Amino acid sequence: MTSIEPAYHQHEEFQNRIHKLDEMKRLGVDPYPHHFSPTTTPGDLLKKYEGQEPGHSEEAGQGSTESVIVAGRLVLFRAMGKNAFAHIQDETGRLQIMINRDLTQVAGFTPTEELSAMKFIEKKLDLGDVIGIEGNVFRTQKGELTLFAKTLTVLCKSLLPLPEKHSGLVDKGVRYRKRWLDLISNPDVMQTFQKRSHILKLIRNYFERLGFIEVETPVLQNVYGGAQAKPFITQLNALNQDMYLRISLEIPLKKLIVGGHLKVFEIGKVFRNEGIDRTHNPEFTELEAYAAYWDYNDMMILTENLFQEIALNLLGTTQLSFIPEGQEQAITIDLKAPWKRLSMKDSLKDYASLDIDALSEEQMRDKLLATGNVDPKEINQATRGSLIALLFEEFAEEHLIQPHHIIDHPIETTPLCKLHREANLREERFVERFETFILGGEFCNSYTELNDPVLQRELLLKQAEKRAAGDAEASPLDEDFIESICQGMPPTGGLGIGIDRLVMLFLKAHSIRDVLYFPILNTKES
Repeated sequence: MTSIEPAYHQHEEFQNRIHKLDEMKRLGVDPYPHHFSPTTTPGDLLKKYEGQEPGHSEEAGQGSTESVIVAGRLVLFRAMGKNAFAHIQDETGRLQIMINRDLTQVAGFTPTEELSAMKFIEKKLDLGDVIGIEGNVFRTQKGELTLFAKTLTVLCKSLLPLPEKHSGLVDKGVRYRKRWLDLISNPDVMQTFQKRSHILKLIRNYFERLGFIEVETPVLQNVYGGAQAKPFITQLNALNQDMYLRISLEIPLKKLIVGGHLKVFEIGKVFRNEGIDRTHNPEFTELEAYAAYWDYNDMMILTENLFQEIALNLLGTTQLSFIPEGQEQAITIDLKAPWKRLSMKDSLKDYASLDIDALSEEQMRDKLLATGNVDPKEINQATRGSLIALLFEEFAEEHLIQPHHIIDHPIETTPLCKLHREANLREERFVERFETFILGGEFCNSYTELNDPVLQRELLLKQAEKRAAGDAEASPLDEDFIESICQGMPPTGGLGIGIDRLVMLFLKAHSIRDVLYFPILNTKES
C-alpha cells in the first residue's frame, strides 16, 4: 500500500528542518527524548519573583542561587555578541532566557572547534522547538525577569514553522481547524479555554455542594428522546442494529430518579443533526440536573444562583457589559438573583403588545404569515398552543435582554412536562415549564417533570404519530421509559443548560466556535 505524500513535505522549511533533525542525531543529541522533569513553569516563576530582586547583573551565572528547571516552546531568539536572548512559552506564560557563549551547555552535545554549543543553538534550533532549561534567575538592567541557561535540553524538534510573527494567524477558518496553532499564537485564546475549564469546575462544585451526584449515561442509545431534534444514526455491528447518538441527557437521568437517586447531574456531549450558526454546533455540551421532590420554581432559584455564583467567582461582579455585534452602544446586564419571571403570554403582552386571549387562531396565523420568517405550512398546521409559541419566538424573544425566566408554556412545546397546577392554566393546556433568556437568547430549559405514565404515553404516542407522518424532529415512542415511570417517579424538577452558550456569555464570545476547541466545519472551508 502506498500513501500520497502530504503537501507540507514539499515545504522548503520542512526540508530544512528535516536536515537539521538528521544533523542533531549525528551529533549525539536525541531530538525526541522520552522524559523531562521541570521544577517550575514560566508563569510560576514570574509570580514567585514579582516585586522581588533575585539578582541584577547580566554577567553569566550572577543570578539567584536557586537553580530551576523549566520547559517551553521557543518563540523568539536573538543573538547579541557573546549572549543570546530567547523567549519560551507554555500555557502559564512567557519567560526570557539568556544563553551564554562560554557557559551554556547543550545536553548530549560535545562541542568541537568547528561547532560550539552557542553555534549549535543558533544553527540547529528553530522557533517552535520545545526545549528545557536549567539555570538561575536574575533581572536584566531593564528589569525583565530572565533565566540564565546553564544547560539547554532539546525536547522536541519541530518540523514546520509557526505562523509568521507579525501577520499572525488571522483567518478564522484556519484558526478553528488548526486550533493548536491558534493556542500557540494567541494567548487570549489559551485563556478562553482555561476559563472554560474553570467555569466547569465552578458548576461541578455548585451542584455537589447542593447534594447532587455526578453521573454518566450512554452516548449511544437504542431509542433517542428528551428533545425535538433530528438524531445522528450509526450502526452497531456487534448486534447488527441501528443506534443513535443521544440528543439529550434527559431520559436516562429520569430513570435514575426512579431508581432512587435524589439529585443527579451530568455534563456531557449531545448531538443534533441540525444547522450550524452563531449559537449552534451539531455536537455540543449540555448540563442536565434532576432533583426528586423539586419543581420548576426550585429550578429557577437554582439556575439564577448558579449564574450569579459563576459571575462573582469569575468576574467579581454580577454585572456584565457587552457591545453587541454590529453595534457601537454597550449594554450592561445584571445576573444578580432573583431574576424576572414572566409567563409566555404576558411576555407577548409586555414586549409585543399582543393580547393572546383576545386573538383568534386566524389572527395569530395572519400575524405570523406577515413576518415572512415562518414556513406557511407550519403556520397552517399549528394548533393554538403552537401558534402562541411561534408568536413568542417572533415577537418577544429579542426583547429579553436582562435575565428572564419565561414560564408557563403551551403543552405542544414539550411532551415531557407536567400540566400546570393552577386550574385555569391546566384547562388551557399550559405546562410548568420555563426557559431562561439573556441577551435575547435561550440559556436554560426546565420542567416540573411529568410523572403520570398514562398521560406520558399518550403524549409520546402523539410524537410518534408526527414522526411517522414525516416530522424528523419528533421523538419515537420509548416504551422502556414509560415502563420505568410506571414503577413510580416521585415529583421531580429537571433542568437543562447549554454549557457552550453559558461560556459564551461569561467570556463575551460572539460565536460558539470561539469556545469550542474543535468546532464542526465544512471540509471545504479554508
